[in-house]
Amino acid sequence: MRYAIIGGGIAGLTAALRLRESDPGAQITVWESSGRIGGKLYRKEIGGHMADVGAESILARRPEGVELIERVGLADRLVHPATGTAAIWTHGALRPLPPTVMGIPADMAALDASGIIKEPVVNHPLPAPQHDVSVADFVSRRVGRPIVDRLVEPLLGGVYAGRADRLSVYATAPQIAELAPDLLAGAQRTQKAPSARPVFAGLRGGLGQLPEAVAHAADVDIRLHATVRDIQPRPDGFRLTIGPTPDPRHDEADAVIVAAPAVAASRLLAGVAPRASFHLAGIEYASMAIVTLVLDTPIPGDGSGFLVPSCDDRRIKAATVSSRKWAWMAAGGRGVIRASLGRFGQSRQLQLADADLIDAARLDLQEALDCTLTPVASDVQRWGGALPQYDVGHHDAVAAIESDVAAAGPLAICGAAYRGVGVPAVIANATAAVENLLSRLE
Repeated sequence: MRYAIIGGGIAGLTAALRLRESDPGAQITVWESSGRIGGKLYRKEIGGHMADVGAESILARRPEGVELIERVGLADRLVHPATGTAAIWTHGALRPLPPTVMGIPADMAALDASGIIKEPVVNHPLPAPQHDVSVADFVSRRVGRPIVDRLVEPLLGGVYAGRADRLSVYATAPQIAELAPDLLAGAQRTQKAPSARPVFAGLRGGLGQLPEAVAHAADVDIRLHATVRDIQPRPDGFRLTIGPTPDPRHDEADAVIVAAPAVAASRLLAGVAPRASFHLAGIEYASMAIVTLVLDTPIPGDGSGFLVPSCDDRRIKAATVSSRKWAWMAAGGRGVIRASLGRFGQSRQLQLADADLIDAARLDLQEALDCTLTPVASDVQRWGGALPQYDVGHHDAVAAIESDVAAAGPLAICGAAYRGVGVPAVIANATAAVENLLSRLE
């Protein structure tokens, strides 16, 4: 059996590994348009130290990420944050993030003490609607707009870099929807029964090690700098067109898995699944950048980092003190801090030169931490069009995409554009796509 996987991010690599486990003798080719595998799992050497410049942790309470780490032989490197204490930078100070369920307060006394919300919190219990609505609409009707602006949106911004006024509550914050009708009472009940499992996990040496380990375990043919430009059906599978338009080459496969971002997937599926292509073209993306600063002294203060509400109009949207969060990064007494910049619809700031972007991040970090930061090394990693936006109606669009793809023959899709942007969710989506494809090939 010949399989073609288009996209060498963690979705495509997970799909490759699952195919290899199901069919040890299969011919599996991964086509990746860039010069490396891994997508947004990527690490660099900065100032003599390895650091993740994309995703640096996974949600450990979902099992898929940890299970994949163990399957590919990295269990001995699995680590959990040394501190989980976080803050919100608002009203001119770093304020402790109280216990919440995706931003819905679970401890009103802790919220009052934090000073994050200046206005009285309202509480209007309402049943959850049957139709999809935005996170902002759902939450503000029940507990007020200040909760949206200073708690919910900063948490969503850290994941999607999106706007609560557009993001679907059922696609991006189902935990909040499940608290209805009384969000505050529901959050308090949830907080009284916390899970004993760690919330987050990472890898000693960086999460960016995971793609190579998955690729090695999958033992597949990986083609870099190989852009697949077209997929056409054949009686016994598909024909792929690869490479530049003036000098294309072709390959054939019995089955194809498209693990590319929505924009590329839309183009590729136009000739085989036009309805899916149409819906994929409607999925928008946010761009962002990660600025990493390395210091030869520890970062002052405590906690793993902080989030920034968009209503405060700062340049950064979040910061992680990596050398406090991950013990392995603090070796030698160094300090490492990374700032995220960029929200959906705000790309102008990201057009700054690297030096200017570093300076903008450093100035915000200094103000928030109330100290002077003198980095010995710095880095800018730009992620253009990196984060898909799950707008209102996203679940319906994904259902239509998956239905059209399934009707197009031995074809499947997976990735961050569909059923979750976190690493475990993407792994689960890729695994499910392969299982569905294999069931149709039987």
